[in-house]
Amino acid sequence: MKALLLLWLGGVALRLTILAVPPVIPLIHDDLHLSETQVGILSGIPMVLFAAAAIAGSLMVARLGAVHALLTGLALCAVGSVIRGVGPHIAMLYFGTVVTAFGVAVMQPSLPPLVRAWVPQRMGFATAVYTNGLLVGEILPAALTIPLVLPMLHRSWQWSFVFWAVPVALIAFVIFALAPRPETPTNGATPRNWMPDFRNGLIWRIGLLLGSVNATYFALNGFLPDYLTHTGQADLIHAALTANNVGQLPASFMLLISAERLVRTPWSYIICALINAVGLLMITLMSGAWVIVGAGLLGCFAAAVLVLILALPPLISPPDEVHRVSAGMFTISYSVAVIVPIISGALWDYTGWLLAPFIPMGVSMAVVIGLAPTIVLRDKSAGA
Repeated sequence: MKALLLLWLGGVALRLTILAVPPVIPLIHDDLHLSETQVGILSGIPMVLFAAAAIAGSLMVARLGAVHALLTGLALCAVGSVIRGVGPHIAMLYFGTVVTAFGVAVMQPSLPPLVRAWVPQRMGFATAVYTNGLLVGEILPAALTIPLVLPMLHRSWQWSFVFWAVPVALIAFVIFALAPRPETPTNGATPRNWMPDFRNGLIWRIGLLLGSVNATYFALNGFLPDYLTHTGQADLIHAALTANNVGQLPASFMLLISAERLVRTPWSYIICALINAVGLLMITLMSGAWVIVGAGLLGCFAAAVLVLILALPPLISPPDEVHRVSAGMFTISYSVAVIVPIISGALWDYTGWLLAPFIPMGVSMAVVIGLAPTIVLRDKSAGA
């Protein structure tokens, strides 16, 4: 139970400081006189770092162990979030964002090895637990910053970053104090290999699976408001985005019960991707409340695929390879998640067709359907 609590707290910390930015962007925009391009850079930095620095996370796991890599990432997240409030100055804001995102990039490859080390008999369940924490970490700053945190801090966006750094620091302290020790791989020695083997087709397949889901989520959040505005449904924006984001929680709770079984079944991924495709069709071909329902379906079943894919590295890898496979998966997936929204935007600009940005999202779901049957899982005891 203690291990599951620590994994859940680690999942919460993955997103708290990252998702603290969107609610205060209007205040930052006014105070620092940002252009829309600068706002775009601020929003894009985390995604780029998640892809570029995942291998650094694998190196830290190999050299320091997964617990110490996680603690390092937590410290960087907390410090980076505080740095963002120094100034105020655009350079410090960018620098703090880089430090924060680097911390998250280090943390992400550390959690799958901890799942295998701490909960080896229930890896799917443990992954669902920390992914539930991740989703809670996404929702808390989005839900609480504007109505609660900013009024309490006299509408200071700088101090709001400090506010969200505090729970991350507390989580680091709790994990430092309570994490099971010693943390060693099953062969009794710290793993030396850290560079992902990008010649391994399996890493590419699970990276593309995760990237397709991430890309759909981020692209939908990016383009849905403009799409609804252009179709005369601007009044649905808040409800649709809320449904898309809060809709992720039911999936994570359901998978706490069934992840162990569903993660090994290709049909689980395929059915979720098909329902996501139905959600896209509801958004693009229907109107009114159906748009909100479609956004909720996308949020729910994209989160389900997310949980299942995050459970794959400890299941398909020997114990001393989990960090490498995880880092390779995150490098590929977040690269895809950066590229697909750009393609969606370019298609819309080039064609002027309102439905154009949704085409790459549909293709992403087709990728999930096509790749799911190619994932071969090892037996739980393999490599143990």
